[in-house]
Amino acid sequence: MMNAFHRIFGRSRSSVIGMIHVCALPGSPRSTRSIEDIIHEACSEAQIYNSAKVDGILLENMHDIPYMHTDDVDHEITACMARVSSEVRRCIPPNIPVGVQILAGANRQALAISMAAGLQFIRAEGFVYAHVADEGLMNACAGQLLRYRKQINAEHIQVFTDIKKKHSAHSITSDVDIAATAKAAEFFLSDGIIVTGASTGAVADVQELNAVQSSVRIPVLVGSGVTADNVEHYLHANGVIVGSGFKKGGHWANTLDKDRVVHFMDKVNTLREKLPL
Repeated sequence: MMNAFHRIFGRSRSSVIGMIHVCALPGSPRSTRSIEDIIHEACSEAQIYNSAKVDGILLENMHDIPYMHTDDVDHEITACMARVSSEVRRCIPPNIPVGVQILAGANRQALAISMAAGLQFIRAEGFVYAHVADEGLMNACAGQLLRYRKQINAEHIQVFTDIKKKHSAHSITSDVDIAATAKAAEFFLSDGIIVTGASTGAVADVQELNAVQSSVRIPVLVGSGVTADNVEHYLHANGVIVGSGFKKGGHWANTLDKDRVVHFMDKVNTLREKLPL
């Protein structure tokens, strides 16, 4: 698994993945823009990330609130995200990996989009253990998802999986700690574990990160709360996914701030001089 991660991102640790929070898509309550405008903004953000030399890009339909649940995610969302993803993939160099997440829990749709658009990875919710998300009960999906990946000949697409997911209640699995959850995801063939804080932009617990890294042999990424002010605490992870920290004012709904991205990457590159690839 580490070899696959290194092959995709060019390094085995401290990879930086920049989030593109795609504008509200047609059919969503906050949708106001044409698909052409949405594509233009997503590609502009991708080019900022490329110029700052981030290691990868992750697209997400974050503005489609309130989110539909898994198979209820409508066809127009999948179709529009496939088009946006294809254009982003086309507008940046092929050596920059691109992934996608479809909220909420629409992991099969994300795999289909990745296959069609030539992407390299997806971020998946609800891979192991059920939990109660703000969209409702989210059941485990590993068996169905990886069989679907096999059926569409998409085994080259990595599946990075959230555990003890943010914006969720985990009382029904309160007797299963995060390290045990990570081990279950590894056993069920996850390609990488994502550790987060309690909500978007919330800081992940470093002790939880360390516990997960000690318990599995697959890549571990941090999925929320990483900023230029705290990145040094997370660079021992295989990767960090940064969204809010790259936005104006540090809020996910704002526009991408090029200066923040450049400052973050400058600091990361300085810190990386002390780390092995």
